[in-house]
Amino acid sequence: MNNPLDNSVANPFEIAAQAAESIAKLTGVPQHDIALTLGSGWAKAADLIGETVATVDATEVLGFSAPKVQGHVATIRSIKLPSGKHALVLGARTHYYEGHGVRRVAHGVRTAAATGVKTMILTNGAGGIKETWKPGTPVLVSDHINLTADSPLEGAKFVDLTDLYSKRLRDIARTVDSSLDEGVYCQFRGPHYETPAEVQMAKHIGGHIVGMSTSLEAIAAREAGMEILGLSLITNLAAGIQKEPLSHAEVLQAGKDAEVRISGLLAQIVAKL
Repeated sequence: MNNPLDNSVANPFEIAAQAAESIAKLTGVPQHDIALTLGSGWAKAADLIGETVATVDATEVLGFSAPKVQGHVATIRSIKLPSGKHALVLGARTHYYEGHGVRRVAHGVRTAAATGVKTMILTNGAGGIKETWKPGTPVLVSDHINLTADSPLEGAKFVDLTDLYSKRLRDIARTVDSSLDEGVYCQFRGPHYETPAEVQMAKHIGGHIVGMSTSLEAIAAREAGMEILGLSLITNLAAGIQKEPLSHAEVLQAGKDAEVRISGLLAQIVAKL
């Protein structure tokens, strides 16, 4: 079945609204308050933050498709938090490098906004430029540099990205773990890993973290009026910083090794929101 977002005539916000209506019907929850996109290593947090009300196959919801990346799940979960709020966990993330276009990348975030979400938590597994960050280190995203040469914004929409990654939310995260460091995330197009020269470029322009997601989603979340918390799991040191060749298996293993600790960390942060 063709995805309606692949049609340039379609209105992506109308499709997100229809998707939100489907989620409300399939989960029985009319409105959600917090949404989480859980990247490599972060998925177990969904089991810790509260009581799962419903788990939906993402392909049942308009505009979503099964993820192509090993380690990502193809579900959308509605979870009731101890506070009484409802969290929407988006497992079906579309990456820019899949070639479906930026509308598909932004669809999860826009759907979350259409369900009523005001706080968006974006997580990822990424490469670290700081040599002091060992694999398994969680890092707060303080800002980003978008190196995809693309944007989810269409037309003459001028959206302010100052404090895109909320300082208020970062401060809350540090009440859970005061040792959390932060850095600037650089989104490359992928799916190839960055060259050592590209990593040095990212470092020289102010980057600390390199990856292939998050930035475009964050822009769409800000456009939708949501407050954003970004978290990276450093799964490896970036090319040239780390001397050994990079591999996706390494990323998955680092996420597996760290998942208990970082999922617990994220669950504690969610409890404070």
